[in-house]
Amino acid sequence: MSGVAGKLQHARERERGLALRYLEQDYAALRDACLREGRLFEDDKFEAAPHALSSKPHGARGVTWLRPKELTTEAKFIVKDATRTDIIQGALGDCWLLAAIASLTLNKKVLHHVVPPEQSFEENYAGIFHFKFWHYGKWVDVVIDDRLPTRNGELLYVHSEQRNEFWSALLEKAYAKLHGCYETLSGGLACDASEDFTGGITEVYKLNKPNLFRHIQRALVLGSLLSCSIDASSSVVGRGQLVREHAYSVTGAEEVPYGPEGFTCKWPWLCARTRPEMIRLIRIRNPWGMVEWKGAWSDGSAEWTKISCEDQARLRHIVEDGEFWMSFTDFVQRFSQLEICNLTPDVLGDDGSKTWALLMFEGSWRRGSTAGGCRDNERTFWMNPQFVIKLNEEDDDPDDDHAGCSFVVSLVQKKLGKELLTIGFTIYKLPAKLTARSETFINRREVCSRFRQPPGEYLIVPSTYDPNQDGDFCLRVFSEKQAMVQELDDQVESNVKEVDISVDEIDGQFISLFGQHVEHGSKLSAFELRRFLDKEVTKCIDIQTEGFSLQSCRNMVNLLDKDGSGKLGLVELKILWDKIQSYGNIYKEKDEDKSGTMSCTEMRKAVEAAGFSLNNSLHQILVARYSQPNLTIHFNEFVDCLVRLECMFKMFQMLDKDGTGKVEFNMTEWLSVTML
Repeated sequence: MSGVAGKLQHARERERGLALRYLEQDYAALRDACLREGRLFEDDKFEAAPHALSSKPHGARGVTWLRPKELTTEAKFIVKDATRTDIIQGALGDCWLLAAIASLTLNKKVLHHVVPPEQSFEENYAGIFHFKFWHYGKWVDVVIDDRLPTRNGELLYVHSEQRNEFWSALLEKAYAKLHGCYETLSGGLACDASEDFTGGITEVYKLNKPNLFRHIQRALVLGSLLSCSIDASSSVVGRGQLVREHAYSVTGAEEVPYGPEGFTCKWPWLCARTRPEMIRLIRIRNPWGMVEWKGAWSDGSAEWTKISCEDQARLRHIVEDGEFWMSFTDFVQRFSQLEICNLTPDVLGDDGSKTWALLMFEGSWRRGSTAGGCRDNERTFWMNPQFVIKLNEEDDDPDDDHAGCSFVVSLVQKKLGKELLTIGFTIYKLPAKLTARSETFINRREVCSRFRQPPGEYLIVPSTYDPNQDGDFCLRVFSEKQAMVQELDDQVESNVKEVDISVDEIDGQFISLFGQHVEHGSKLSAFELRRFLDKEVTKCIDIQTEGFSLQSCRNMVNLLDKDGSGKLGLVELKILWDKIQSYGNIYKEKDEDKSGTMSCTEMRKAVEAAGFSLNNSLHQILVARYSQPNLTIHFNEFVDCLVRLECMFKMFQMLDKDGTGKVEFNMTEWLSVTML
């Protein structure tokens, strides 16, 4: 989209109710049509074909697309209940996605939003299913048919422990459709998938964070989705059969009494010497459905005999199902980071009843106009989109000695995989004091950080690391107290003054110059004006040009032709010539590197110096229309741009008779404006 549209969203439930039809496919209408016509749905937007699997032609060898009812006569969408054991990884490297799905099953409310449970292979079955995902700031409803890739009669990718259960395989297919094909799911981050399932916001923790175990427990209770991983450089994996650069789900956190052979004293206050210690345990799931931790507290280890039978039964450690327990100490030593996708940013606080305000904006970086790069690029950084957040009230936390206003900033880029740009953001306390920034600039889909600052106004500048990189983004700001956020952009207006001169004010030299170029009558046509400019601009203004186009000259005539003759008289040409000389002075002044041409950065300043105030989206249009491939603007293009702007402003002001800032066109007026 051009420009930036802001939207305040106070309730995620309301947001979820506004799911858009992905690719304009209406699930109910398509299903009903299939039922009426007695046929099974075949999705022409995501065909059961090789290109749905991979961009490589050999990727589909030996693959047959079959519907669940062709694989088993007892096909079920969900058997009893959707659980984390329903997700076993297949031949696709999407452990990150499956880790998020496993965590999703722990929050039934969110699960049923993503996976509508009323679907089945019995009632109203038409070979069509649908799933909902949060996609770059909006919920979308993705429709698929139920043809799944198989090889030798077995599902090729994710499958359930129950061989006749297919909700997880169909969910994976819908997610693949959203991202283009199955191949794009090979490699990713569990936190990205978690956000796509919840519309939440992910915070990444190194495992040395204070009170981390309590944070994990609280996040699980409040329905957050948790995942963890081990860095490639880690040297402490040890004998436990843990896998580096592999996504795991965190599905439980318990603290239990631990004593000799499970002994606990009936009256512990009388038996201090035998009172068991409390041991902290973390439950983790490998989406492979196998390959588990083999150290302390693994399946069948001796440590289990030292807790009560009741706790053993409650913790339900089952041999080789891909899920395992380990001590929190081992977890911290062996894993590298923890990702918690919060349904609201305050789920790790002490008061779960808090309500945070959410504001969301969509914007874009465009080379030459709004893609200024990080603050290391001093000449272009100011060109980036900018947002002002006003924090008025401090947090309600009487026990906190550090007063301030809490807010979370999330920057999501609308790109995938190898196309990801290196992004981040910078925060200034106005008027212009650097206050905070994202923890890093990184080529991830999202950069997110939590802050606490004194009340005041703050400027948020999202950017790519390098300038002149095209991209679209979604910026979300969560604040504990109600805050005001708005885009900081220039007002669109023209401050160009109308010029009127008389013949008596024109010197003889210019009159002579005019006479040299008039061939017929007393006025210059667009053709004659073109020859006049190409000859005189270089000679009199000392600027090299690529030559003025005929269309550009027609625009100049349209700007100053008062009698509708389609030509310029002496006075009109003098006014135009004075404008062009003024433009020449601006062009040379703003050409800071004295290259003889103007960069897009210099162009933006020059347009302002010429009397025009434009917003980001209009600057993007000017760059797209008037710049060369190397983002330079020649003088003739600069003049053409300013003349066109002045024409359009004058036309608008003429039609805006009441000064309301809005105009209505009839057909003739519309054609007159667009045909200029």
